[in-house]
Formats: sequence, structure tokens, C-alpha cells
Amino acid sequence: MKDRFRLKEEQAEEDIHISHTDTSFLSLKDAVHVRSKKKETNPTAIPQKLSTQDFNTAMIHFYRGEVQRSNVWRGRLDATTNWAVITAGATLSFVFSSADNPHFAIPINSILVAIFLFMEARRYRYYEVWASRVRVLETGYFAPMLSHQTIPPDKEWADHLSADLITPHFTISELEAFGRRLRSNYLWIFILLALSWTLKVYIHPFPAPTLDAFIQRAQVGLAPGWMVIFFGMLFNALLFILAIATMRLKDASSEVQPLENFEWHPLKQVSDWAETNLRRRNTIRRAKKARQRIRSVQADTKNIHSTTG
Repeated sequence: MKDRFRLKEEQAEEDIHISHTDTSFLSLKDAVHVRSKKKETNPTAIPQKLSTQDFNTAMIHFYRGEVQRSNVWRGRLDATTNWAVITAGATLSFVFSSADNPHFAIPINSILVAIFLFMEARRYRYYEVWASRVRVLETGYFAPMLSHQTIPPDKEWADHLSADLITPHFTISELEAFGRRLRSNYLWIFILLALSWTLKVYIHPFPAPTLDAFIQRAQVGLAPGWMVIFFGMLFNALLFILAIATMRLKDASSEVQPLENFEWHPLKQVSDWAETNLRRRNTIRRAKKARQRIRSVQADTKNIHSTTG
């Protein structure tokens, strides 16, 4: 009995609640509930295509940003080179200022310059990341727009940029970056330091009379002179080998490189020019002969008419 009474009370309360609730209120409640739900971010719902004006504006701002990035890293490259030049100049000034100053400061400075070279090679790889994007924009987007010739459009430049933006990666290897910076600046610094060390050992405190005296002066602490000379020659030889061995690596897109298929044949150009001029002269001669024949024919006809008349 009690259970039946409770069921009747619950049904009555539900009937009372439903009967006293307005339908407009329920519809408003549903509308608010739908609006309060946040839309799920679906990548497919994002518009993939822009208008021409929006696309050009986006490309302009993107190009300016990448140029700014490349300029920042280019400044860092110059800063590392300045460090190497300043330390080399300061070391040479200290060593040659007095005969009592030790010569081993120059090999120590060579090791420091080598550290700067490794740092600059690393920075150069980062610089190439942004410079390669700038180069892709210049060749794929701006060049066909500005050229008056019919350049075939590169359909892969946008895909290349999007893939590089999603997964950035280095465009050149460590060896290529090391070799390029070595050939550009640091090789001449190492040559100067090696020649300066040789001159320092030779002239101070007085010119070495024999080769044995030169080798004896090259001694540094417990290391004999021949060992110092051997490791110095080995160090510089490795630098020269790396500079020559990395010349074939040409993955850097920011460098101004000559055209690989560039051919210049001056004799062939002269012969072509002479051939075209000869053809032109032949046509002029044939035209003159044709006009002379026409004039002779006209003169003959005039003479015939005059005689008959």
C-alpha cells in the first residue's frame, strides 16, 4: 500500500511540474543549451583557400618575417667572425710587442679561433633554414610575377614551404657549413697565425742561425720543438683538406653560385653572327639584282615604244 501511494505521489508531482512549465520556456532553455556548447575545432572546417588579396598579403608578411630572421642570424655570423679577428689581432699584438712574450700564445689562439669556427658553422646552418625559405619565395612566387618573360610556374614551392613549416629541418650538412665558413673567412686567419708563429720563433730574441736552433726554440714546456711543429703542421693540413674536400657540397641556397651549365663560346657566337650577316647580305644582293632586272625590262619596253612611235 505504501509503495502504491508513493508511486501515485511521484506521478502527481510530475504531472504538476509538466503542466505548470511553459513550452516557450523549454524551447528557450534548449536554445541556450545549444549555444553554450563550444564548437569542436575541426581542421577540415578551417578554410584552406584564401582570396587573391588575402593570399598576397599573407605572402608579403611571411616574406618580411623570414627576411628578418635570416638577417638576425646573418648578424650572428658576422659577430663570430669579429670575435675571431679581434682575438687574433690582440694575440699577435701581444706576442710581437716584446721578445720575452711567449710564442705559444699563437697556437692557443688558433684553438680558440677553431672553436669560433665550429660555433659559426652551427649558426650558418640555422641561417640557411630561413634563407632557403626566402629563396623559395623569391624563385617560386616573386620571380614569375616580375619577369617579362614566360617563366614556367613552380607548382611545388608552396608544398615545399608548408612541409618545411610543419617539420623544420637543416638544409645543409655540418661539413658543408664548416667548409663554407672556413673558405670564406677563417682559412686566411689560420694562415696568418701560422706565418706569425713561424716568424715569432725565428726572429725572437734574435734570428735563428740554424734549423736545429729554430726547432729548439719551438719547445713548449715538456713538449719538444719537433712535436709542436708536427702537430701544428697536422692541424693546418687538416684544415686545408677539409676546405678542399667540401668544395663539391653545394646545398646552400643562399650563396651566389655560378651557373653549372653556363657555356660561353665566343668563336661560335662570331660565326653565328657572320653567318646571319652573310645571309642578310645575300638577300640584299638578290633584291638589288631583282630591282635592276625590273629596271632594265622597263627601259627596254620604253625603247621599243619610242622606236615604234
